[in-house]
Amino acid sequence: MTGMVEFAKMNGIGNKILVVDMRGRTDRVTPEAAIALAGDAETRFDQIMAIHDPKAHGTDAYIDILNNDGSKAGACGNGTRCVVQALAAETGRKAFTFQTVAGILNAVEHDDGSISVDMGKPEFRWDRIPLSEEFHDTSKIELQIGPIDAPILHSPAVMSIGNPHAIFWVDRDPMDYDLERFGPLLENHPMFPEKANITLAQVTSPSTMITRTWERGAGLTLACGSAACAAAVSAARTGRTGRKVELTVASSPGRQTLTIDWRERDNHVVMTGAAEWEWSGRLDPLTGAFARDEVAPQDGAAAH
Repeated sequence: MTGMVEFAKMNGIGNKILVVDMRGRTDRVTPEAAIALAGDAETRFDQIMAIHDPKAHGTDAYIDILNNDGSKAGACGNGTRCVVQALAAETGRKAFTFQTVAGILNAVEHDDGSISVDMGKPEFRWDRIPLSEEFHDTSKIELQIGPIDAPILHSPAVMSIGNPHAIFWVDRDPMDYDLERFGPLLENHPMFPEKANITLAQVTSPSTMITRTWERGAGLTLACGSAACAAAVSAARTGRTGRKVELTVASSPGRQTLTIDWRERDNHVVMTGAAEWEWSGRLDPLTGAFARDEVAPQDGAAAH
């Protein structure tokens, strides 16, 4: 199948997102197209959220998620908020159910414009994260970087919430650390057979924390929603915070915040935050060739 499709350049608290409308088609955004789009300054992104026709009964769409290196991602909370904003502007609806490779996600847009995404239940079992080595307690595993007697980062909490995550606890602002140097080493560490998202987390009170993330397949990004969820859950799991926190993403523009609630009643993780439309256009899902719309759509609609 050939032809251009509609897309929107958006962001979720700085997480650069392309929302691509693939509904009514049987093809997919190719890795080659993703790499080409990521290489252009106008369309540079962290994740592509490709909206496909639903596969499962009771869902509104299937979301195919690609990183900027063309690889697949299992979950992207910030990107999901962008999809919700786009579809809410198109349909007038507020609540949606999406299917991803990581499972079913429910999301709702609130009257104030903020959007909540139910990211599901966290996974702590070592073989389901997955790790290459068995650990009975994944709240603190043996992994460090730096000198043996004075490691710079050590003993991360590890878990999966659609993607594998490693959370390293730091005692000062995460921006003070050279994550651009450590991130690739840790993402590709043999401990993580499917690679991992690497997050530095500073707990500032029982209900607040600050994070910065190196994303698997995307590199140093301004924000990562699933990493924020993983950090908040790991903080609560290790007794550093309660189950609901205001999480500041240190690398996001203006240090924006997310509310993360690891609900006690069902163990689901609900993330609430903003999404922002930037501009729309059309692209070729085979090659990544694109053209911007001359006139922006009204109401920030992304795809229709």
